[in-house]
Amino acid sequence: MTKDEAKVLFNYYDTLITKLTEAKLALVSGGVKSYTIDNRSLTRFDIDSLGSEIEDAVKKRDIYRAIMNGGKSRKAFAIVPRDF
Repeated sequence: MTKDEAKVLFNYYDTLITKLTEAKLALVSGGVKSYTIDNRSLTRFDIDSLGSEIEDAVKKRDIYRAIMNGGKSRKAFAIVPRDF
């Protein structure tokens, strides 16, 4: 993946995070009963799924930020040695 492609995807996820956060805040505040993002309609029942979508988008945005800055796209989280 090139840095230009990573920048496009970074901007996409950054915008998505903004929209999802606005939707979640509007639904949590109780000011609205439903919220629409593009063609998608959300209700208060979608608050939990919005939280997980925001987390996933933040992780993906961070991956593309790392690629833009010359880092690697994947990181090793942990290695667990086993003695059989």
